[in-house]
Amino acid sequence: MKLGAVRLVAIRFGAVIFTAVTACLCGTLGFAQNNRETTQQDTPTAPSSTSPSPATQPQGTEQPKDAMSTMIGAWEFSNADHDKICRFNFRADAVSGGNKLDIDKNCPNVFPSTKDIVAWAVDNYGSLRLLDARGNSVVELTEVESGMFDGFTPEEGRFILQTAAAAPMRSANDMVGDWGVARGTGKLICVLTLANSPVGTDTLALKIKPGCDVSVTRFGPAAWRLDQGDLVLLSQRGESWQFEENDTNTWQRLPESADPFLLIRQ
Repeated sequence: MKLGAVRLVAIRFGAVIFTAVTACLCGTLGFAQNNRETTQQDTPTAPSSTSPSPATQPQGTEQPKDAMSTMIGAWEFSNADHDKICRFNFRADAVSGGNKLDIDKNCPNVFPSTKDIVAWAVDNYGSLRLLDARGNSVVELTEVESGMFDGFTPEEGRFILQTAAAAPMRSANDMVGDWGVARGTGKLICVLTLANSPVGTDTLALKIKPGCDVSVTRFGPAAWRLDQGDLVLLSQRGESWQFEENDTNTWQRLPESADPFLLIRQ
């Protein structure tokens, strides 16, 4: 009996020790697992090597889509007094530094600063930059209202750029009077008188003064009218010469040529 009791106590004591060791081991493993999961959650994820760094992002080179769409088309570039005018055509074609800009061939004669302008861009601040072939800004303008920009250079003063649709149109009364016809050299070859008396449904009278060059008398202008801002001279045979305004007192025949016809107010 005594030997059996000793054996029973020994077995029970061994079971207790086994249970205690097992619990200790399980607790240690659980703590290690929880600690590893916590460490993984707390450790920040390293940025992907394929993600662009903010410092490498292009600065001001990508055109905002809405800014581009509002600029595409015909615009009028003038001085503050609106007595010097030329026309720009903003295009969506991508070029170095921005997008392509077409300007009238006569623009450099009116505004010398435009002679190197070939492109345009809108920067991140909404300013409109007119660029040369190297992408350098020649003229910078700020939008003052929808469809109108304002700029300045020390050499030429204040500029105004506005959509062709918003630009003020000349009236017939603005055009009435004597106009000299000259070639590219500036020498007068004829004088025409634009009158305000109707000779047709939408045409007004025109008279040729004596002594005109044959290049004008051969055409034989007999009437005139304004057509969407352009001046059109009409012959009795139905032929026409079309002029666009360079400034208040000078109009140039279209299409442009190396030796253009000019109308100069007398």
